[in-house]
Amino acid sequence: MSNPAAELWGTDNLPYGVASTTEGGAQVVTRLGDDVIELSTLAELDNLRKWARTFRQSSLNPFLSQGHSSWSAARKWLQDILRDERRRALVAQATKPVSEVTLHLPVHIADYVDFYASEQHATNVGSIFRPGGAALTPNWKHLPIGYHGRSGTVVVSGTDIVRPVGQRKGKDDPEPVFGPSVRLDIEAEVGFIVGGETEIGTRVSVDEAGDHLFGVALFNDWSARDIQAWEYVPLGPFLGKSFASTLSPWITPLEALQAAKLPLPEQDPKPLDYLRGHDLFGLDLELEVRLNDTVVSTPPFKEMYWSPAQMLAHLTVNGASLRDGDLFASGTVSGGSRDQRGSLLELSWSGQEPLELPDGTTRSFLQDGDTVTITATAPAAGGGRMALGEVTGTILPSREG
Repeated sequence: MSNPAAELWGTDNLPYGVASTTEGGAQVVTRLGDDVIELSTLAELDNLRKWARTFRQSSLNPFLSQGHSSWSAARKWLQDILRDERRRALVAQATKPVSEVTLHLPVHIADYVDFYASEQHATNVGSIFRPGGAALTPNWKHLPIGYHGRSGTVVVSGTDIVRPVGQRKGKDDPEPVFGPSVRLDIEAEVGFIVGGETEIGTRVSVDEAGDHLFGVALFNDWSARDIQAWEYVPLGPFLGKSFASTLSPWITPLEALQAAKLPLPEQDPKPLDYLRGHDLFGLDLELEVRLNDTVVSTPPFKEMYWSPAQMLAHLTVNGASLRDGDLFASGTVSGGSRDQRGSLLELSWSGQEPLELPDGTTRSFLQDGDTVTITATAPAAGGGRMALGEVTGTILPSREG
């Protein structure tokens, strides 16, 4: 009988995370099937003391600082040792069941930027908020739109999300009111972890982006749509976004996703020169969004308009520096059909078309007690599919009063 975990978490995958046990502190690990492998222990057993020190840390940041050549060398070492039948006993000394460890936020997040890179999502949102007008804003196809978020409220998957409070003003309200958000939403996204610091005043080109793109992780940018709608003109998202964003505990190396790379959709009009290059790519990631164990959406990342390389190039074009542990996210991933929309705002068309769940209830936005889980798979180098680490969170009542 086949083991799904072994197939989805094989040696073509080997994501990085940070885990602890009751006996020891947090350290860098990888996942193989249903097990985690403590990389500092494995490196020590293999007489690789530099990496043993690097992996004995409670975040991936020291490893990120070593740069692309070190990332590639570590991955090759891992694949070689884990595929060598003669070294199975050595690997076993560093192995624990994933069920026996606690997973932590894998990166100390330096800066966090969220983009808006799905044309279908932007079109849907524009159609909802500007009916009868142009769905896309005039700048949308000329640059990857984004906003700076709050890195300190990025939390690891499994963390409960307290319903935020704030100001909101409905269309029929004479004055703004204060209280819990009543239009709490999700955004199914893909995050990118950056390494290799740069100096202020320099920039990273599209073709240099691969030297800084360490890995990929699923991401949920929880959104209080009512708070956001009242506050965002003219400066954009603030309190409607900054209360919490959830990141997977597993960072899949970009090198593991070579089989998932594919061409971007045609970009028309052609972007400016700094957004062009030879290393433009999309990723064939198939996302799945579950609300209380019901699949409500299957967003296709391969349809994203802007490449991760273009997002990073745009992020730095004004001379903004990169820091080890920077995170940027794609924005909501949405496809062309209703069951491919990556937010409840789109799925319910802002409440006009509520979702019907199997238990007979409906949802336009999240209720207290709801659990949202995002998973994804990608083509594996050796054939078949590989998993990305899931993102999940449960909504708790607000602490208002």
